[in-house]
Amino acid sequence: MGADREFRVHRRALLAGGAVLPLAAPAIAQGAPIKVGVVAVLTGPQAALGTQLRDGWALGMRHLNNQLGGRAVETIVIDDELRPEVAVTKVRAALERDRVDFVVGVVFSNILQAIMRPVTEANTFLISTNAGPSTFAGRGCNPYFFTTSYNNDQVHSVMGQAAQDEGYRRVVLLTPNYQAGRDAFAGFKSRFQGQVLDEIFVPLTHTDFSAELARIASLRPDAIFTFMPGGLGVNLVRQYRQAGLANIPFLSTFTVDEATLPAQGEAALGFFAGANWAPNMPAENNQRFVRDMEAQFNYVPATYAMQSYDAAMLLNAAVRRVGGNLADKNALRAAIAAADFQSLRGAFRFGANQYPVQDFWLCRVARRPDGRFQTETVRRVLEASVDPWVGECRMPPRV
Repeated sequence: MGADREFRVHRRALLAGGAVLPLAAPAIAQGAPIKVGVVAVLTGPQAALGTQLRDGWALGMRHLNNQLGGRAVETIVIDDELRPEVAVTKVRAALERDRVDFVVGVVFSNILQAIMRPVTEANTFLISTNAGPSTFAGRGCNPYFFTTSYNNDQVHSVMGQAAQDEGYRRVVLLTPNYQAGRDAFAGFKSRFQGQVLDEIFVPLTHTDFSAELARIASLRPDAIFTFMPGGLGVNLVRQYRQAGLANIPFLSTFTVDEATLPAQGEAALGFFAGANWAPNMPAENNQRFVRDMEAQFNYVPATYAMQSYDAAMLLNAAVRRVGGNLADKNALRAAIAAADFQSLRGAFRFGANQYPVQDFWLCRVARRPDGRFQTETVRRVLEASVDPWVGECRMPPRV
């Protein structure tokens, strides 16, 4: 039976305008199913990323027999449509009508920023499985917010360090014009000591990179660094090859990955990416994950799926640690913070701001013997990397 058949996806009409009713407490009876709202973009050109996120959670539930800590789970899938106002409306419905116990997911930082307040003010734990903006890592840290991914600018610093290690001296930076794009610039520059020739922003809806590529060609940099997720990355990589710029090293994050490689194909071969994980990591649990994702969904998983799967394992361990009782929020928070599970990426723990402490890798796009494309580890760049904003976090203590 397909994984999506194992999940109850609400299709009822969402709450419209009008007064917002007081939030009811989520069900805590031991025999009642735990309700989890999974938020992902499932509409439009970025849907491939949200599909991976959703499916990673689905596989985690399959491996856990659709339980968390021994309690049955009801998953409510929420398509945020990459529209903040839509995300807020649907998430409020999940909190107020469906009384979800956890909200999990979110690909893009602008969606996370939109739903952060309604979720956490409802005293509901929000586990981001991809978006990790710096705004919530430092002074904006929140006891009800955890992420299984990274701090946005932290992961981009991997490529800044890699560029520094390779001896590149002149680079051009290219990202979308939103919070994660600005975090990408900051992260790269935090470790790159050479000259940034230009910082180019494009809209999230950008499709034609001809002007930007002409600018890059005229500057003749030693390399470019780019963060272009989803459909943005597909268009950029194809046009980069077509423009004859492949002789300029292509350094990226979330631009060439398993969510975009099926559409990019050979155009992405040899391009570099920074990541906290790759499908070829040899750990037994990771190889099982990759094998089962391919068998169940017929694609090579990306970090979006991995981090969502890890969220399922994280919550399973936490719910088991509190004996299935979700009423004591302090105890539940402590149980989540303990991170008592085996991450697919290897070593994993939470810092004081509830962002991960983990290793980061330089990866390269390769073609597998079966003809499929994937990223593969080249070398570890950062070991047990601590989020750079953690010192600004003043997290309320657990009592």
